[in-house]
Amino acid sequence: MEGSSSSSRHVLAILLIILQFTPSIAKTFSHKPYHTKRNTEYIRSSCTTTTYPRLCYRSLSIYASKINTSPRLIAHTALLVTFRASKSTSRLMRKIARTHRLKPRVAAAMADCIEVIDDSIDELQKSIGEIARIRRSNFVLIMSDLQTWVSAALTDEDTCMDGFSGRAMNGYAKMMVRKRIVKIAHLTSNALALINNYASSQILD
Repeated sequence: MEGSSSSSRHVLAILLIILQFTPSIAKTFSHKPYHTKRNTEYIRSSCTTTTYPRLCYRSLSIYASKINTSPRLIAHTALLVTFRASKSTSRLMRKIARTHRLKPRVAAAMADCIEVIDDSIDELQKSIGEIARIRRSNFVLIMSDLQTWVSAALTDEDTCMDGFSGRAMNGYAKMMVRKRIVKIAHLTSNALALINNYASSQILD
């Protein structure tokens, strides 16, 4: 009888523990899908204001938990994504220039493109640093700087593509560079649109 009573007490204790934690567990699992859906819907909605909304959503939705529903964080993340893609493109162009026997005109266009993309990377890096230190007191000034720098980065990417214009430039190098530059130009355009949205919202978070 004593053993049975002891066993009953153990079962009762376990049931009490389960009941104690069940509400919090249920709360965690019920809120998580809601927050994830809310965040991804915020990104989707924000991306509709960009020139390339599908690319915008595809490149940013994987960071939904980080972005939450913050105009600053979605702009910041868009800059980071663009910066990383630009760095990758710069490395690829250097590799092509080093390992392929390029015609003199193509080699010159590649060298010019590497230079302007590096300028674009510098402008994006400055923008990433500045957006992280926005305060109410410097909001207007920093937003103006961001718009200037990211616009300049977009111009640099267009300049790169101009260097490869003309049929004489056709070939592997142009194909590879154009594919990458078009993508980072589209990412940069989207980042600029999200920065403009953030400037308009004037929401500090």
